[in-house]
Amino acid sequence: MKIKQLILGVIVAGISFLATGQSFNNFPVATQKPPLHGKHWMAITGKPLAATAGAMIFTKGGNAIDASCAMLAATCTMWDVLSWGGETQALIYNPKTKKVIAINALGVAPTGATADFFKGKGMNYPPEFGPLAAVTPGTPGGLMTMLAEYGTMSLKEVLAPAMQLASGYPIEAQTANAIERGKDRIKEWPYSKKVFLPHLGEKREAPDAGEIFVQKDLLTTLQKLVDTEQQALKKGKSRKDAIYAAYDRFYKGDIAKEIARGTQEQGGLITEQDLANWKVKIEEPTMTTYRGIDVYKLQQWTQGPAMLQTLNILENFDLKSMGYNSTKYIHTVYQAMNLAFADRDFYYGDPAFGTPAPMNGLLSKEYARERMKLISPEKNDPKIGPGDPYPFEGKKNPHLNILQKWGNSQSAIQRNTLHPDQKFLEEFTAGTTSVEATDEEGWVVSITPSGGWVPACIAGNTGVGLSQRMQSFVLDANENPFNVVEPGKRPRVTLTPSMALKDGKPFLSFAKQAGDEQDQLLLQFFLNMVEFNMTVQEACEAPSFKTLQMFSSFGAHEKSAGGLILNDQMPPWTRKELSRMGYHLNYQERTSGPINAIFFDWQHGSFWGGSSNHGEDYGIGW
Repeated sequence: MKIKQLILGVIVAGISFLATGQSFNNFPVATQKPPLHGKHWMAITGKPLAATAGAMIFTKGGNAIDASCAMLAATCTMWDVLSWGGETQALIYNPKTKKVIAINALGVAPTGATADFFKGKGMNYPPEFGPLAAVTPGTPGGLMTMLAEYGTMSLKEVLAPAMQLASGYPIEAQTANAIERGKDRIKEWPYSKKVFLPHLGEKREAPDAGEIFVQKDLLTTLQKLVDTEQQALKKGKSRKDAIYAAYDRFYKGDIAKEIARGTQEQGGLITEQDLANWKVKIEEPTMTTYRGIDVYKLQQWTQGPAMLQTLNILENFDLKSMGYNSTKYIHTVYQAMNLAFADRDFYYGDPAFGTPAPMNGLLSKEYARERMKLISPEKNDPKIGPGDPYPFEGKKNPHLNILQKWGNSQSAIQRNTLHPDQKFLEEFTAGTTSVEATDEEGWVVSITPSGGWVPACIAGNTGVGLSQRMQSFVLDANENPFNVVEPGKRPRVTLTPSMALKDGKPFLSFAKQAGDEQDQLLLQFFLNMVEFNMTVQEACEAPSFKTLQMFSSFGAHEKSAGGLILNDQMPPWTRKELSRMGYHLNYQERTSGPINAIFFDWQHGSFWGGSSNHGEDYGIGW
């Protein structure tokens, strides 16, 4: 009966996706996908098979936490630009407490990872790939913590879809071709070569699209976690304690031992003690209000508060009267984002280290009104820099000497390129995935996991691909005194799930992939709905624009002052006006996402799901 229910749910969802999408307003946005509708639950993520994994859990009686953990496990197993050794960041709405919870499952820099260590190797930043690019794995701990604390099902039940995938699934073209493109680097790491290149020595060494891709080592690792949980349950342990027994085996047992051994064998730094010392953090999120709507983000170890800062600035403008994607609108939003992201580049970092960042000042409405005065209505300001929020907390800036010369150093000048090349654009918009889920009990989950993308270095015989997040650190305090690499410290990441409440109830849950552009497009998605009355699907697909006038969090940490990416359908008069205002224009065919989102329709007691027409993101609702 359960299998029949699942099949029926998938068929109904498929019919919904094939139907013509209807707008409940008159905004003239044609969508290539219709909105997804649901009454009981909704599961949206970066891969169709992973969305099905979430649906499987829902049809077995799981809640949104259970389903989101199943989708997370599936996307990691499918290498949806992440793997099991990456990091997980989440916001959860708890209907019992009516509160939003923040999950910090980002790994930390290992023992020996100091600025001097990397400088001694002739590096300006930690590397982009390989074992030295790895922070400690965070996703397994994040998944097990969310499941233990807020889920209802066993780890065995939730990991079942991912374990079926690990035993062999038909690999999709996107991942298979990424492996083929990255095969030269993959061959540098013996354990990666064994997993990713089943046709070694042939013309195409990666799997073909549709070929059954098998990951025996990963399946063994997941089986160890399930076995540990089941043994604990047989001994009378509670569901929660049994899941944490599996957690301990990953971070303190034989799995941790092999991760450390395999990483060090290939030149990495992660130790058994690094893994044992790492902990998931359950935190308070950051929040601001925009026209009566409460918008939530993670703390400043992500870039999330930059979106909140931008909203504070934009609240002082009549955006609706400017018109969607008019020259004035693009210019105003671009300038507001630049002000917020300049602050991100200077002040954001792990709050557990050093002097606390001035987040109360940065997120104050008064500071936003002061910053908005810097916006010229006539032209772009390519030299905009971070402000000084400390006076808005009644304090003196301890980094004033760095702030006054920030952006004028030779290093910063060299990293400012007027004509970004393809590598810069690829790094700036590098993808990950997102997971959105909700249920009729009221649980809401928004996750932006990442790390361990192809080409990934696999840690020994575990099947676990290591994170590449170390590159988001800086080595020089003159760039960002809050984000200099130290052992045990979390890098400031781009990963940024989002949630909004209205009248004390869930209003939107939304997230997207793609590096430094995440909060830019999430901001515009939010404004599309709040200011321009789009449906969630219209808002997901509507053409956005992107500023390149911030230092990238990847590679050489470059920026392009005045760099602006527009949709290639932008009319010629808007292009001409923006060029005259000092913008350096680039174009992309699709600029909408990929965004995944859920809108809560309290008037009708239902959910609306949205998923951009940009990538493989997919949803199922019931």
